[in-house]
Amino acid sequence: MLRTFIGALLCIAQSVAFAGPGREALDKFLDGLVTLQAKFEQSVLDTENAATGLMHGLFLLERPGRFRWDYVSPRKQVILADGRDVWIIEEDLKQVTQHYQPWALKGTPAAFLVADESVEKDFEIIEIGERLGMQWLELIPRDPESDLNRVLLAFVGDELRHMELNDKFGQVSRFRFFEIERNVSIDPILFVFDQRDEWDVLRSH
Repeated sequence: MLRTFIGALLCIAQSVAFAGPGREALDKFLDGLVTLQAKFEQSVLDTENAATGLMHGLFLLERPGRFRWDYVSPRKQVILADGRDVWIIEEDLKQVTQHYQPWALKGTPAAFLVADESVEKDFEIIEIGERLGMQWLELIPRDPESDLNRVLLAFVGDELRHMELNDKFGQVSRFRFFEIERNVSIDPILFVFDQRDEWDVLRSH
């Protein structure tokens, strides 16, 4: 789930050396970004290209270092990054998994979304062009051991509207964002993990 954070749309892509409209849209999106709040719809395709489910929730971002994916349907789950750790909170199971954040986000789009890091550090950037009224970029991981094969991002102006991940296991996760609010006030408590005594905590480090 941690590395399931964005895109795949089949089309002809050409790598270019200059900053095209897709890259300009990415730069515009990141420039001056402090907080972000958006509703999202996530769909997942398995290795047989069959849809395995549709999920809905709320995405919150506060730079640097903090985000929250709050799944509300079909079941409740929270992925919370507090700047040091990433917590996967499974309410139904009363279980929490703790990951050290720099390791968990390394080589993923979350690394440049939550921090002021160069996109080129981890990805080759390929301009796709305009489709469906959006400017598209393809990101190819530089790390050969990455769990991702490619990432797609789509923008309208300075709004990130679509993200998609293709992973090396053949799974595709697509995110559509709407009701997007940029640089609004977000309660800091939403990025704090609230330990519950009766819950099991599994640590990966």
